[in-house]
Amino acid sequence: MSGPGASPKASHQARWDAIFSLTLGVFGLVTAEFLPASLLTPISADLGISSGTAGQTVTVTAIVAAIAGPAVVIGTRSLNRRWTLFGLTALLVIASALAALANGLTLLLVSRVLLGIGLGGFWAMAGALAMRLVPIDHLPRAMAIIFTGVSVATVTAAPLGAYIGSTLGWRAAFVIAGAVGILALLAQMVTVPSLPPAGHAGLGTMAAVLKRPKIRIGLFATLLIVAGHFAGFTYIRPYLEEVPHFDVEMISLVLLAYGIGGFFGNIVGGMITERSATMGVVFASSLIAASAVILATLGVSPVASAVAATLWGFAFGALPVSIQSYITRAAPDEAESAGALLLTTFQIAISSGAVLGGLLIDLQGPIGVMSFLGVAAILGAFVMVARGGRQVQLSEG
Repeated sequence: MSGPGASPKASHQARWDAIFSLTLGVFGLVTAEFLPASLLTPISADLGISSGTAGQTVTVTAIVAAIAGPAVVIGTRSLNRRWTLFGLTALLVIASALAALANGLTLLLVSRVLLGIGLGGFWAMAGALAMRLVPIDHLPRAMAIIFTGVSVATVTAAPLGAYIGSTLGWRAAFVIAGAVGILALLAQMVTVPSLPPAGHAGLGTMAAVLKRPKIRIGLFATLLIVAGHFAGFTYIRPYLEEVPHFDVEMISLVLLAYGIGGFFGNIVGGMITERSATMGVVFASSLIAASAVILATLGVSPVASAVAATLWGFAFGALPVSIQSYITRAAPDEAESAGALLLTTFQIAISSGAVLGGLLIDLQGPIGVMSFLGVAAILGAFVMVARGGRQVQLSEG
């Protein structure tokens, strides 16, 4: 990297050890993010708050992450990215310690705000960091490795949190999350090289990046696909209860299969994206649409619902690595600004999808929600193919 705004050289040495240290860090961040979901009852009982109030600690983290992504990129633009990364990982350790020591709602919320800053900052910078640690041709593989941390955390955070909470207490779960953060920080100190500031992060730069056609295509497709996904996934339990009539045990198994599918989808998505990021996004969104069609038309069959939910998990697991690689490749000179725009788009899509899903399930029931999922996903694929065109695919191939 020769200076601000310079593009990475495809010939620089791959630092896979650093990539794995990022994976450990994101595993800790995402685990800490989802821990309260499995610990609401003991947290609310211990702190003397309602389960609904305790549940807002997850919401606070998500909202702060959406704002923190661009803010961290801009606010730390003059700092070595190695030290910025250390600071974000340190926030995981501090947040976990404060949560474990919380004697009331205020300190718990402070811990969740700090975690949101760490989480948002990391996701805004993830693609740019990976691009500087490995040659550009290996970016999809690097992102797939990093997202493996997300997949493992998504599958294990809730059951592990519940088990630790019932055996050692809910505070112990956050102590363990903090220990993972310490390990990640030590690994990053050993493996991540100096990464001087690059690009010109700022609101003006983000506005300029947003004018690039490929960026707009990727963000619009993301908005469609992710909004559809969270409209459906937010209400997957009512669907499974009302359409195939699953009991609680079967719902748990289906959600586990969904999570495992996501783990393998992330790996396959990375392999496809190495050839073409556009192809990876189209592959993921098309499979999501196919899953939605099965759920909307054949969902009364328990087998069809279970298979479709697993396929859905596999498909959505392939999406983040594909769209992150697409956006990073579309703006290699301003990858951090592009990453911040993607993070904000993702969070807008999550919140709007959940709201739309709530309206649809009240008006049309769970079948209406799954139908919307299918339409949104196939529109996302259409945007990538029709607007991206063959030239985009050839330039990535």
